[in-house]
Amino acid sequence: MAYWLFKSEPSTWSWEQQKAKGAAGEEWTGVRNYQARNNMRAMKLGEKGFFYHSNEGLEIVGIVEVSALSHPDSTAKEDLRWDCVDIRAVCDVPKPVSLKEIKANPAFSAMSLVTSMRLSVQPVTEEEYLEICRLGGLDDPPR
Repeated sequence: MAYWLFKSEPSTWSWEQQKAKGAAGEEWTGVRNYQARNNMRAMKLGEKGFFYHSNEGLEIVGIVEVSALSHPDSTAKEDLRWDCVDIRAVCDVPKPVSLKEIKANPAFSAMSLVTSMRLSVQPVTEEEYLEICRLGGLDDPPR
């Protein structure tokens, strides 16, 4: 089981909008970076990830799960290079975990969020996932 982080600007697609999609979830569209696309191609159904508000907020606010495997991105028109997955909201992070808090913690020095700031879909190790869940007030994080 792998873990992931999905970045979104709240003014474009917020955690509240993601939650409003319910069990149906939503396509994670618009990714135009090969590494991020390849990360989505590697995802398996049910894998969990963080929902991160970028630019505004700069914090992990929720947990999502992959609800549909990689498929052509509907916003890419005829450009078949771009894929997406569908994700659905699982739960809020009771105490959002800020980028500042993550950067200040040596346990996260190798985390993609710290080392690959611009990558919109990135892997998270199990250790990073569990520690962020702990910092965010999730004693029994979804797996």
